[in-house]
Amino acid sequence: MKIEEFSYLLARLPIGMSFFGHGLARLPKLDTFSHGMAAQFTKTALPQSLVLSFGYILPIFELLIGILVLIGLFTRSAILLGIIIILILIFGSSLIEEWMNVFIQVIYGAYFVVLYRYIIYNRASFDFWLRL
Repeated sequence: MKIEEFSYLLARLPIGMSFFGHGLARLPKLDTFSHGMAAQFTKTALPQSLVLSFGYILPIFELLIGILVLIGLFTRSAILLGIIIILILIFGSSLIEEWMNVFIQVIYGAYFVVLYRYIIYNRASFDFWLRL
């Protein structure tokens, strides 16, 4: 395996693990997490039902994106889905003026962009072995 391919694997694993860990930690306390998220947005224009619904699906998407990125399956789609989730989170964090969260989420977004840009090196993956 070339150094670029191994480097891509090493870059893919941390963000995959982060998303996987976020989803895994939140799933057992899904109701508490979702209602807590909804409570943060009570003073925004967003409908509580929308925020609550998003709170229920976010951990599932985080877990799914994490698994797919970790194993390198449908990597391109998982990265794009990850960016969409990050954009939604940036929007929400901006509404509640959580600027440190916005900064962290921008870093996540940039990380995904770099993974997307260098996806040609995604050889240590199920995508490569399945030729997807």
